Amino acid sequence: MSGLDIGQRTLPQILAERARTTPGDTALRQKIFGIWQPVTWAEYDREARTLALGLIALGLSAGGHVGILAENRREWVIAQLGIGMARAVAVGVYSTSPAEEVGYVIAHAECEFVICEDQEQVDKLLEIRPRLNRVKRLIVMDMKGLRAYDDPWLISLEALHEAGDRHGKAQPALIDDNLAAQTLDDLALMVYTSGSTGRPKGAMISYRNIAYTAASVRAKTGMGARDSCVSYLPLCHVAEQLVSVCMGVGGGATVNFGESLRTVQADLAEIGPTVFLGVPRIWEKMQSTVLVKMEEAGGIRKWLFESGFRACRPFCDKPPARRTLRERALFLFYFWLVFRPLQNFLGLRRAWLVLSGAAPISLEVLRFFRTIGIPVCEAFGMTETMALGFMQSADDLKPGTVGPPLPGVEARLAPDGELLLKGDMVFKGYYRDPERTAEAIRDDWLYTGDLAEQVDGHIRIVGRKKDIIITAGGKNLAPSELENNLKLSPYIKEAVVIGDGRPYLSALVQIDYDNVGSWAEGHDVTYTNFKSLAEHAAVRELVQRDIDAANGRVARVAQIKKFMLLTKELDHDDDEMTATQKIRRARIHEKHAAAIEALY
Repeated sequence: MSGLDIGQRTLPQILAERARTTPGDTALRQKIFGIWQPVTWAEYDREARTLALGLIALGLSAGGHVGILAENRREWVIAQLGIGMARAVAVGVYSTSPAEEVGYVIAHAECEFVICEDQEQVDKLLEIRPRLNRVKRLIVMDMKGLRAYDDPWLISLEALHEAGDRHGKAQPALIDDNLAAQTLDDLALMVYTSGSTGRPKGAMISYRNIAYTAASVRAKTGMGARDSCVSYLPLCHVAEQLVSVCMGVGGGATVNFGESLRTVQADLAEIGPTVFLGVPRIWEKMQSTVLVKMEEAGGIRKWLFESGFRACRPFCDKPPARRTLRERALFLFYFWLVFRPLQNFLGLRRAWLVLSGAAPISLEVLRFFRTIGIPVCEAFGMTETMALGFMQSADDLKPGTVGPPLPGVEARLAPDGELLLKGDMVFKGYYRDPERTAEAIRDDWLYTGDLAEQVDGHIRIVGRKKDIIITAGGKNLAPSELENNLKLSPYIKEAVVIGDGRPYLSALVQIDYDNVGSWAEGHDVTYTNFKSLAEHAAVRELVQRDIDAANGRVARVAQIKKFMLLTKELDHDDDEMTATQKIRRARIHEKHAAAIEALY
């Protein structure tokens, strides 16, 4: 095992130190009414301290749990660090979750307080109030629209800070004493899993897990205070915790919060971050956007793009230093002519550390971006490993793998091919679930549930053990690989491959409404809504064409023989997707059982 030095400081201790050593440097930026407002390390630390003091003044117990229910914004991370300074535990809750799911997480986590964003989230919590008998107060970031809510259960974030200021005057050394007593083995965070196969589980993350992640990324990449990122994935997801908190506080990078999720593309173009983590759906959407824009542009621009792509695609996996003189000249020519404007359009021209994680991604999608000069590398981790375990390097790519283990990670394969991990990144267990904890961690090894292969010291993830399809002919197939192959089409947003115990593979397909809608308008196809568009014969022909192309890229046994177009989008509210947009396969199979049988 590597002797990775993770240090001895917790995140709140690091924040306090940054406030002492670089107080005027920018830690966060929040876009408000079109203007980026900076937050220095000193301000970050001060606001976290007063929030901590306010929670203690209201009765938060040492080691107590505090829920955070909000979209990404500066107040989210300040609240998380403040909860840590109170020696309590932050519990992230998806702001997009319906009231039922919100209630389950807050009740299961036994939260004493909930810090929520606005009236929308307050209404959810009031709806399920009888279930939240442990919650003492709701602390609201934005009180707009709540003037008529005469309820002592609610308190504004501003009032909490005022209470914290008063408590700080009475006990000026309290937070420093808390920080001095904090250790790496203290519980820092609870991250609830996506719940793709059942109720979400509360993964208990320690400061040691977080310290390992920050140290391993620094050791692997050199990321640090010179870097910047855009925070847009949900902060209650471990992937965004990696970027906005581990590398924000732990590495000193500047974290930028846009006005909303809808402005991410514009925010990227404005900020030009040096570090960017995208989930596969983001990369697929970006690729689709570029392809559709090129199709619409037509003429010389489309021809130049296609020419450049064909010329540079053969050496896209080669690090620039290993390319021949001819390959470098070809790329440079097309970079200035075509690829540079595309990188600017995507907002990623300055990005040197570009990662894809959280779910499997198609190798062809990765190669698309590498071809145009955006060096996307795949990383693998889990909620249970604080987001990381393996990471590719742009100078050592083995296509189809997620790279070698990060410093400090031990990895091996069980006899059945399941990937096992050991190291400081392995979580402390599932909250209030000793049985599942015992299943996941055995003799200090984490059983990931993923089947994997070793390729020259790198790891290739085959697929989730529980999802593997075994056809009637006995062939084992990973559905995620087949689905990613289908989603290379800009007109296919989601696909669910079926075939376990069946004579051939079929698929439920959801069209990309925006891209297919644009195509329809250019081809005189009339429609009124998603259903009428999906049911149009011309759209079925369009999708059939791209499924035929996908079939041409795989062996015969992995080809899709039949498919059905879904007449509505898969939705979290309908229990078809998780909050992180992962497919709930069992639920979809159950809801569409009749249609699936009709395909056979």
